[in-house]
Amino acid sequence: MLIAAGLVAVIFWWWSHGGWQRRLVEWDKSQPQVAKFQVDVNTAEWPELAQLPGIGPTLAKRIVEVRETSGPFTDASSLRHVRGIGPITLKRIEPYLLLPIGNSTTLAHNR
Repeated sequence: MLIAAGLVAVIFWWWSHGGWQRRLVEWDKSQPQVAKFQVDVNTAEWPELAQLPGIGPTLAKRIVEVRETSGPFTDASSLRHVRGIGPITLKRIEPYLLLPIGNSTTLAHNR
């Protein structure tokens, strides 16, 4: 009797959630999710910097090394002092950078 009641309950649940029409999950209607992030190049450690497009662990470690020896980066173009960062790489990572301007931190590249 309990098995029959459980079976009836499962069938009712299945029928009320779409049954043969399979309306349980509507994949076509879900919107793609886009993750956006910005990195403060003056405080981030190399694992965080390595997540930037075109920047791997080696280049991220160079960024930290230049920051520690030469001081904080003042603007996006000052990253060109890091060996391996050219104009193309800089343009690729610029939307993801947070750099200080005055006393506040703002985006280096506004869109």
